[in-house]
Amino acid sequence: MPPGIYCPMEFWSKGENQNIQVDFLLPTGIYLNLSVSCNASLGTIKQVVWKHAQYEPLYHMLSDPEAYVFTCINQTAEQQELEDEQRRLCDIQPFLPVLRLVAREGDRVKKLINSQISLLIGKGLHEFDSMQDPEVNDFRTKMCQFCEERAAKRQQLSWAAWMEYNFPLQLEPMAKAPMCAGDSAYTGLEVLHFQPCESFTFQIAPDEFPITLMSYAIKKQATVFRHETMESPEDYTLQVNGKYEYLYGNYPLYQFQYIRSCLHRGLTPHLTMVHSSTIIAMRDEQINCIANTPKMSPKPPPLPKKKVKGHIFSYFFSPQLVVQAGLFHGNEMLCKMVSSSEVNVCSEPVWKQRLDFDINICDLPRMARLCFALYAVIEKAKKARSTKKKSKKAVSKDCPIAWVNVMLFDYKDQLKTGECCLHMWSSFPDEKGELLNPMGTVQCNPNTESAASLVICFPNVASHPVYYPSFETTPHCTRRSRGGEFLRSSHLQLKEILERRSHTELYEHEKDLVWKMRYDIRDQYPQALAKLLIITKWNKHEDVAQMISLLQTWPELPVLNALELLDFSFPDRYVGSFAINSLKKLTDNELFQYLLQLVQVLKYESYLDCELTKFLLDRALSNRKIGHFLFWHLRSEMHVPAVALRFGLILEAYCRGSTHHIKVLMKQGEALNKMKALNDFVKVSSQKATKPQTKEMMHVCMKQETYLEALSHLQSPLNPSIILAEVCVDQCTFMDSKMKPLWIVFNNEETSGGGVGIIFKNGDDLRQDMLTLQMIQLMDVLWKQEGLDLRMTPYGCLSTGDKTGLIEVVMHSDTIANIQLNKSNMVATAAFNKDALLNWLKSKNPGDALEQAIEEFTLSCAGYCVATYVLGIGDRHSDNIMIRETGQLFHIDFGHFLGNFKTKFGINRERVPFILTYDFVHVIQQGKTNNNEKFERFRGYCEKAYMILRRHGLLFLHLFALMKAAGLPELSCSKDIQYLKDSLALGKTDEEALKHFRLKFNEALRESWKTKVNWLAHNVSKDNRQ
Repeated sequence: MPPGIYCPMEFWSKGENQNIQVDFLLPTGIYLNLSVSCNASLGTIKQVVWKHAQYEPLYHMLSDPEAYVFTCINQTAEQQELEDEQRRLCDIQPFLPVLRLVAREGDRVKKLINSQISLLIGKGLHEFDSMQDPEVNDFRTKMCQFCEERAAKRQQLSWAAWMEYNFPLQLEPMAKAPMCAGDSAYTGLEVLHFQPCESFTFQIAPDEFPITLMSYAIKKQATVFRHETMESPEDYTLQVNGKYEYLYGNYPLYQFQYIRSCLHRGLTPHLTMVHSSTIIAMRDEQINCIANTPKMSPKPPPLPKKKVKGHIFSYFFSPQLVVQAGLFHGNEMLCKMVSSSEVNVCSEPVWKQRLDFDINICDLPRMARLCFALYAVIEKAKKARSTKKKSKKAVSKDCPIAWVNVMLFDYKDQLKTGECCLHMWSSFPDEKGELLNPMGTVQCNPNTESAASLVICFPNVASHPVYYPSFETTPHCTRRSRGGEFLRSSHLQLKEILERRSHTELYEHEKDLVWKMRYDIRDQYPQALAKLLIITKWNKHEDVAQMISLLQTWPELPVLNALELLDFSFPDRYVGSFAINSLKKLTDNELFQYLLQLVQVLKYESYLDCELTKFLLDRALSNRKIGHFLFWHLRSEMHVPAVALRFGLILEAYCRGSTHHIKVLMKQGEALNKMKALNDFVKVSSQKATKPQTKEMMHVCMKQETYLEALSHLQSPLNPSIILAEVCVDQCTFMDSKMKPLWIVFNNEETSGGGVGIIFKNGDDLRQDMLTLQMIQLMDVLWKQEGLDLRMTPYGCLSTGDKTGLIEVVMHSDTIANIQLNKSNMVATAAFNKDALLNWLKSKNPGDALEQAIEEFTLSCAGYCVATYVLGIGDRHSDNIMIRETGQLFHIDFGHFLGNFKTKFGINRERVPFILTYDFVHVIQQGKTNNNEKFERFRGYCEKAYMILRRHGLLFLHLFALMKAAGLPELSCSKDIQYLKDSLALGKTDEEALKHFRLKFNEALRESWKTKVNWLAHNVSKDNRQ
């Protein structure tokens, strides 16, 4: 038999519509060579093989085709069983065009689900099996049972309860005074009956409930068609046309986001009445379905890159290798660090040295971790010629090479003993010069071939296994101090310490006072638990036992304080369980608001099985929207070796508890793969052709059947309630920036809406944009809860993989740069044309609509002035500030935040606290120079918005602190969060803070000419590039 031809991934991506010669090996030993289409499914190929096999010897020995399954060698050189026969050959991408048929073994349904989960999470489940790690195996068994139990409970839900899981309500946050200024008193609602398809229009007050609207519709239908009996409105629910969004429950109509949006835009809401029998049929289909896999092209993980060896020390003399070790509990060092002796650099350095730590074994806390750093001590070479005097001693420098962390107790509480091989992570010098990395993962580097490995040996401290004692077996000191023991001055001092605004470390005598008065803190200041935990001596087992005992009687904390306890500084498992119990009262909407941070906190966990994992899985399996975003937040980081195991196992557990969701998620993954292939094609083509030519080639590519199929009839990853029905190829294009983002437009079938636009980015890290938009959305919620609707536009943004993701297009909007350039003849004068914005709004809002558009502009401008100032948003120019045709202003592109402003030649380009130019003021004042009343109202909006955020300052601090685990370049340590403390003036009184903000407001207005100069430079630069 001739050898097969090597087929790299590039071959399969280019040859979707081609035929290829494939070698087929039959179970009878017969070999066939057939020409098959790359686009053919395995099921079709199997039929072709069987058709030819009947003319070959030993055909009678073959069983039914269903008894066999294809196998191949994949791109990662592993044998893969191809259980799902709906997949196409070009999606499978075998390393060689050789397919072998083998007898099918085991449970086919189970194998099919395993195959689908592997494709979906980007990691083969066989990799988990091959690890033979007891902790991994126990976690998988436990989580599989946990998730399948949740799935079984879901099958028992009534149709109404199932609706709450599958289509959670999308409600506006409401203030005490529910109706906001500007809402219409009445609105026309067009209700389209599902069966039959008649439509009725009603005038109904927005404060009525969905059931009232449905009862009107049923009565009208009965009157029009003279029905003798009327159906019950309780048997129906309302669906938004063209969306997986429903209106139900005891909420007024105006509280639903869809209705509120229609009211603001002056549109008539279009709703469909859906009978409960339809919902029940959808539920039953979900329960009984085994997901049919769409044609998804899995991308194998890249092979580990080999490190270049041998040249790192070419500029130095006599490098010596040293191992440094430290014991940590969170950020706290439990005892002095120790270091090995120095040895010469070689391929396998050996120390054979005992490292002793100054701590008793009985004082080791349960979550103690041992941190190692490998570094080189390098003596810098002396210069050949020098006129300056030098010290005779050579200057030495510590050059970090690698680090690794390991827990002292295993997941079953047993103190580790014996030899252990730790594959290390590469080190990078940081500004603080610290070698150890206690916040880093306790997982070893999976790229064992390229990683340095450190072999250590834990001593046997007893003749029997040593276990950390459980709380129940630990002696506790439950005596509490009598209130009279402490003087009144002590209580006053304690109050001052706990209410202190500054975050400076306490003096030793203050720590002693806080510890002695811990019972008083529990009874009078329970929200100060974090401060008590910080000063607890975790290297003294008596103190630890007393703290854990006290925690059992501690009152449940508010969510704000519970979030603080999720920080890496509080690793104790009892503290973690207490924090999660306090978070269980979160509503689904509140949990969704903090989901991004909770996923990042998983990186701090020391063991696979933890309360946070179970909490997130439980809520994800109870609310499909949370499940959807939990999936993508985890899936987007599966390329990160440090978290791939943990996140992969959680994704597997979620999929096993939501097998019905697999099909939907795989369809989204298939679409993302096509977008990436299209983007790669555009990047290459744009280097050789003009933009119109590249755009035309892009459209030809998109009109292929495989692209049209992949990019149609899917739920939007940005918002699963939106249906992306059909891709509008002729409206699709790509943007001019370096990474050539795709601009893709879909038809979503909604009667009152136009197309749905999505930007696909490949090559840009969207996580910082995602965090910034989350904070803007949180601000919007907080303002609305106080009755202040500033008409914000927190558009959707989702990271879906390594520097890939999606951004929602805000339709019917334009950048300030484009508006100004279109209204000016010259680029140089465009930035100074103060009438351009107002004239543009007039053209889009003729007549009486202009006043409402200016109000929308005023409100939204106030919101974004405050938001961008508080978050320290940088790189603000006229191309990343946009205006909707309805008047709402909004900002885009958040590549710099927390005061990390751009500089040019060492000069700060952004010299104003926030953007408030005179053309903005011109719109706010309705084009009248002396309209101070309107401007003062705008100033009032800004001040009120700022003071509301100040009241929630700690929430923003905690959320940003939890995001340190994400590893964002501009948010990596506590110093980065200092900007927030300063911008919110958290160390000042309300009066001082308001005065501080007024100074910033006046500065922004006074220095706005500098913004105009920057915009001029930006416009000229952009014009020169075109």
